[in-house]
Amino acid sequence: SVDCSFSRGVCDWKQDAADDFDWNPADRDRGDGYYMAVPAFVGHKNDMGRLELLLTDLKPKSSYCLIFSYRLAGDRVGKLRVFLANKKTAPVWEENKGKDERWRTGKIEIFQGAETNNSVIFESERGKGKTGEIGVDNVILISGLCPED
Repeated sequence: SVDCSFSRGVCDWKQDAADDFDWNPADRDRGDGYYMAVPAFVGHKNDMGRLELLLTDLKPKSSYCLIFSYRLAGDRVGKLRVFLANKKTAPVWEENKGKDERWRTGKIEIFQGAETNNSVIFESERGKGKTGEIGVDNVILISGLCPED
């Protein structure tokens, strides 16, 4: 299992060197640690920022559940997508607007075939808005299927 809340550093995360901007640590409101964020004013419309979580030692032919907290705060702030490294063509998860500024939980089932995934990519796409941010926190990978709510 992987447990990354960003409070103890950035786990096995790496910034994509070929994208338009980086994700950066941001202080949580209550002062208890950090989350990773992209402010709405960074970059130009449709610019992308990618943060890759390196996954090691995942067993082939197994199921995993990726659970994470996210928020899209601000008007027209942009999109948050999640890709699996071996299926870079289409996102496995996407959200493009926040109803409010609350944190929400995202869940993704990852089925390892013979080819194993070695990373998960969180991609932020800049929208038209000038305020707010896209944030990700508490990324956890557990063995087995995702639990029901």
